[in-house]
Amino acid sequence: MMARRSLNQTLTASVLSIAMVGAAQEASAEALTYGIQVEQLEYRSIDGGGAYVWDFDALIGTDELKFVWRSEGEVAEGSGDIESLENQLRLQMPISRFFDAVVGVYAQTPDQLPDRYAAVFGVKGLAPQWFEIDADLYLSDRSFLRFEGEYEALLTNRLILTPSLEVNLPVQDDPAYLQAAGGATVEIGARLSYDLIDRSVAPYVGVNYEKSFGGTADLMRAAGEEDDEFSVVAGVRLMF
Repeated sequence: MMARRSLNQTLTASVLSIAMVGAAQEASAEALTYGIQVEQLEYRSIDGGGAYVWDFDALIGTDELKFVWRSEGEVAEGSGDIESLENQLRLQMPISRFFDAVVGVYAQTPDQLPDRYAAVFGVKGLAPQWFEIDADLYLSDRSFLRFEGEYEALLTNRLILTPSLEVNLPVQDDPAYLQAAGGATVEIGARLSYDLIDRSVAPYVGVNYEKSFGGTADLMRAAGEEDDEFSVVAGVRLMF
């Protein structure tokens, strides 16, 4: 009788232990995470002037569902005009080991230009060789496609070279923004950063070049603007 009771207690303890481990694992998998990643917080020295630029993601959620606020903007140094201001509210859900599906809303609200709003559908993740990829469709009556990619090359444990590429491809004309369907704008850059505090604070210097093509370049020249722009940049990357 005593042996049977001891066996029952052992089995009960084992079942409870397994259940607790399973519950702990489930709770861990669904643990709420949050943070902010500032990819660019920089000054751009441009021929004839300068600009202050930011690009960050703030997120909260679990492994299965993340809510992301993405903000990008550019402010002219002299006038203080907001030349570009994009804000997005995005939901990210895993669709594979390395990629998330993205749905959301997009708002472009700069000074002296009409506001633009769109629905966002895309994917975000790591391609082979650890390239970070964003590919999105912005769907509205002035739709466009955007592809972003970057790669972090570790020169030392703290010194990192980050080349980047961004391609914007209008699907429909938007004359107010000097965008013509099929006229791509390509932006390439390279930034050399140094990790001061792990990955949390990393000042950098680099270069950035932007070039428009096709009908977009034609609209820019007709408006008296250059269809390309080179800048030297200095800034800091932040991650918390």
